[in-house]
Amino acid sequence: MATNILVTGGAGYIGSHTCKALKAAGFTPITFDNMVYGHDWAVKWGPLVRGDILHRGELDEVFAEYKPAAVLHFAAFAYVGESVTDPEKYYRNNVAGSLSLLSAMRKAGCRHIVFSSTCATYGAPERVPLTEDHPTRPMSPYGTTKLMIEQMLKDFDAAYGMTYTALRYFNAAGADPDGEIGEDHDPETHLIPLVVAAGLGRIPQVQIFGTDYPTPDGTAVRDYIHVTDLADAHILALRRLLDGGKSATYNLGTGTGNSVREVIKAVEKVSGRPVPVVEGPRRAGDSPGLYADSGAIIRELGWTPRYMDIEAVVDTAWKWHLGHEPGKLSCKISAPR
Repeated sequence: MATNILVTGGAGYIGSHTCKALKAAGFTPITFDNMVYGHDWAVKWGPLVRGDILHRGELDEVFAEYKPAAVLHFAAFAYVGESVTDPEKYYRNNVAGSLSLLSAMRKAGCRHIVFSSTCATYGAPERVPLTEDHPTRPMSPYGTTKLMIEQMLKDFDAAYGMTYTALRYFNAAGADPDGEIGEDHDPETHLIPLVVAAGLGRIPQVQIFGTDYPTPDGTAVRDYIHVTDLADAHILALRRLLDGGKSATYNLGTGTGNSVREVIKAVEKVSGRPVPVVEGPRRAGDSPGLYADSGAIIRELGWTPRYMDIEAVVDTAWKWHLGHEPGKLSCKISAPR
């Protein structure tokens, strides 16, 4: 019988791709999701349990029924701007919800967790590429909540022996190469799907925020890591914990950056269509360049990102969005139970 793994937020973008990787690796993913941002059609590789991490009774029930060997924790609100205007929402869901989850894990004797963290824990970079020992000074409540959860994980490990791996993502991008699942956010704030949407004529244009950065073409540079590479890292981290490995925190990125203009050109090349663009001023708080040093997870877990070329990442995203109109697929496809 396959080992059960509880995946909070498993109906979301990164969570669903990781559920597919879990199934391929011989595990059974148990998706636990309140479906605020998740999709029924994204749950294909194990059961879906509708529930909220803030509701302790629902967590106790899922631990009692499925007895998972570990937890992959994706359930979080993740809009940086919204976290600034409504921090209460983020502290309640992300921090209080994670504490509820850890408490339920402790009660059930589940001792391992892989946590979906973020490069937003670092704040304004003092140097790039960013390494795990870079100072953590988040610039938004969203980043602060993720850092607070990391601290809770350290404390639960020290006090109760609950081991963890915290994975600090950079810019998740792309879609399942098989076309089974992909990115569908409402509202959409990620650059690649917005550029694709402009290329498809679903939005009038894509806006470039800032063209005078000290970068090769004047636009901001970010590290775009393919979502299946992220999923692979979760499987490696999970196996290490189940094998008795110690707690750790790792960056997840390609180690290289691509500018906004490079992303737009990649979409145009892959699609063969022009992308309408409007240039605007910089946004407050945006950094010229953010990219990762992922050497630690490469050395210690043997992780190797497969998608190092931005055109390859964009190609998977284009193919997904070409056949999927956001917000409508969920009306046509039902998830297995």
